[in-house]
Amino acid sequence: MKNFGMWIGIGILLFASFIFWASTPLQYYGQYGPGPGLFPAWLSGMLALFSILYILDCLRKENNISISDIIPKGKVLFRILTVIASIIVFIVIAPFTGYVIAGIIVMVMMLLPDFKWYSTLAISTTVTLVLFLVFKTLLNIPLPANSLGW
Repeated sequence: MKNFGMWIGIGILLFASFIFWASTPLQYYGQYGPGPGLFPAWLSGMLALFSILYILDCLRKENNISISDIIPKGKVLFRILTVIASIIVFIVIAPFTGYVIAGIIVMVMMLLPDFKWYSTLAISTTVTLVLFLVFKTLLNIPLPANSLGW
């Protein structure tokens, strides 16, 4: 993977091709003007064109980007992995514990490396409860709840 930029360009080209293919059943032009297929067709077409130009530019250049230049190291890598793990934990436990408990656990996971444990717990609990109340009472948006209703 010496030329990682080229592989990214190929991935973007595949994505643009899929979006273009998915927009083909949509009506390109309607009775009153542009249809729902116009915007995704043109945008994905331009994205495909620019990704081809980027791939050609990556093949032409001598200074290639390797994957080791992109992947973070040390503390930054740990923080990224913590965020990914906390999202997975939230997805797994939220249907069983409800939003409040799952939210507190996730925020504790993310804040604990930077704050003392009592500050982390206070911030996590306060923010989660405020968000729960705002979504449940003001916005009337249902959140995952446990058997106690929170």
